[in-house]
Amino acid sequence: MRAQLARVDAVIVQAVIAGALSFSHLHDLAEAAGQSGWKAWAYPVSVDLLLVAAWRRMREQQKAGLAAGGPRLWFLVALAASLGANVATAGLLDLDDVPASLRIVVAGWPAVAFFGGTLLAHTPRITHPAAPETAAAVVAEADPEPRLVPEPALDAPGLDALPAPSPDPVTASDPGPVPDSVPVPVPAPAVPLPPALVERVRALAEEYRASTGRPADPDDVRARLGLPPSMTPSVAAHL
Repeated sequence: MRAQLARVDAVIVQAVIAGALSFSHLHDLAEAAGQSGWKAWAYPVSVDLLLVAAWRRMREQQKAGLAAGGPRLWFLVALAASLGANVATAGLLDLDDVPASLRIVVAGWPAVAFFGGTLLAHTPRITHPAAPETAAAVVAEADPEPRLVPEPALDAPGLDALPAPSPDPVTASDPGPVPDSVPVPVPAPAVPLPPALVERVRALAEEYRASTGRPADPDDVRARLGLPPSMTPSVAAHL
C-alpha cells in the first residue's frame, strides 16, 4: 500500500511540475506576443484544457472501436501549441522582438481553441449496449419467481360445447371399397360306391394298416383302385 501511494504521489508531483512549467512558458509567450493582463493567463488554460479534452475523447472512441481521427487531430494541435511555446521560450526566440507571424498565431488561437472545444463537446457520447447475459440477469432480478399460467379445468362450463377438431385431410384418407369375401370351396358330396368296390376299399385299408400300423390314406386307396380324384371323398366315407 505504501509503495502504491509513493508511486501515485511521484506521478502527481511530476505532473504538477510539468504543468506549471508549460503553463509559465505559454503565459510568457502570449505576453510577449502582445496579450497582457488576464488574457496572457488565459492562453495556457485554453491550451491545456483542449489537450486534456481531446485525449479523453480519443481514448473513449478507441475503446469503443470507433475511428478517433477528429480527437486525435485536436490533440496534436494542442500538443504543438504547448510544445512550441516551451521551445520558443528556451532562448531560441527573442521575446522582446516577437515576429509578426507568431503574433498572428497567438491572436488567432482563441478562435481555433473555441472551434475545437465545441466539436469535442458536441460529439455524441459512446454508450455501450448491455450484454445479453446482463439483460437476462436484470429480468431475473425483477421477477425471481416464475409465473405459472393456470390450465383450464376439464369440467369448465362451455368446454363440451366446443366443436370437435376436424380430421386432418392428409392423414385421414379414404379406405376405399371393401373387397367382397372370398368364397370358400365346398367339398363335393360323396358318391355311393357299389358293394363290391366297398369291399375292395376296406380290404386295401386293412392291408395298409397291417403293414404300416397306421390308418390308410383315402387318396392312396383311391389311386390304387384306379379311381378319379373326385372319388376320394367316397373312398374316405368307407374307411
